[in-house]
Amino acid sequence: MLDSAEVGRLGEHLAAEFLIKRGLKILDRNWKTPRWGEIDIVASEKNTLVFVEVKTRSDNSFGEPFEAVNYFKIKTLTRAAEFYRQCHPDSPAEQRIDVVSVVLEPAKVEYFKNIYSE
Repeated sequence: MLDSAEVGRLGEHLAAEFLIKRGLKILDRNWKTPRWGEIDIVASEKNTLVFVEVKTRSDNSFGEPFEAVNYFKIKTLTRAAEFYRQCHPDSPAEQRIDVVSVVLEPAKVEYFKNIYSE
């Protein structure tokens, strides 16, 4: 049985592979901010900077992983994304926030593009 950290790492690995197969280029993984936590995956797709939150569960007995991405998590992600852009001023001008939801048993990956717009 995997502990929660191992489940998370495996989910992020599967999510990165999933995104690469769909043509996204991974720029950073587990990018930490001093105040707003971390961004699981930073990627680019054409001229768009993509901030990806990965939610993983070993099974769906407690609901789908994407259901854990609530208003407060989205606000934290937007702040972290702003800080990333300040640290990387040469990044593409367009941006979006996506979610990859991973269930390990039975194996399922769901992708939600552009979950938030201001």
